[in-house]
Amino acid sequence: MDGTSALSWRKSSRSGNNGGDCVEVADTARVILVRDTKDRDGAVIAFSAGSWQKFAATIKNDSVA
Repeated sequence: MDGTSALSWRKSSRSGNNGGDCVEVADTARVILVRDTKDRDGAVIAFSAGSWQKFAATIKNDSVA
């Protein structure tokens, strides 16, 4: 995806600073983008805001259970 280097990418604070393999996310006006830290120039997956919210809620609920 072109132009992704100018975005503000972030990763979970739970991933630590040990250089581990993680995913990063960035918000745009229309979608949430996700990429692999092992290949930052590789593929980027786009989610609608609603899909991302459902995904995040599922992950949060499953980690509490």
